[in-house]
Amino acid sequence: MNAESDGRQAGATTPAPSDTGGKTGTEPPVLGSRAPHFIKKSRALHLSWQVGVFVVGLAVVIVGIIMLPLPGPGWLVIFGGIGIWATEFVWAQLVLRWTKRKVSEATQRALDPRVRRRNIILTTIGLIIIGAALAVYIYKFGIVMPWKIDE
Repeated sequence: MNAESDGRQAGATTPAPSDTGGKTGTEPPVLGSRAPHFIKKSRALHLSWQVGVFVVGLAVVIVGIIMLPLPGPGWLVIFGGIGIWATEFVWAQLVLRWTKRKVSEATQRALDPRVRRRNIILTTIGLIIIGAALAVYIYKFGIVMPWKIDE
């Protein structure tokens, strides 16, 4: 069979999967476990590996949830825990892929000049309102240090 009969161009060549490591660059990464091969061979060892990965990922996600109201990078830690889960579980890989896509879309929207201008205007208006409210409070009550407050 020649190149013209199957729809390919005569001079075009496609790299063999071994040349690109099995990936052509446009394909999404393969979903599934990234456990070492010797662990995948034994069902009991693989199940133990999955339980361990789940427990470690759960601990990281719980720490991230605790960090949400406290000082610290809560969301970053939560996504790190999901990333740990994504090394073993397909559902976490899909959640992580969806999250990355949404963050990229939000970044592109935020870089739009009209949206940036609107956000700058709204932030400026908000700061003016907060400054005016603070000025009214200080004018009415003055500045009293906490250690000087009479009971």
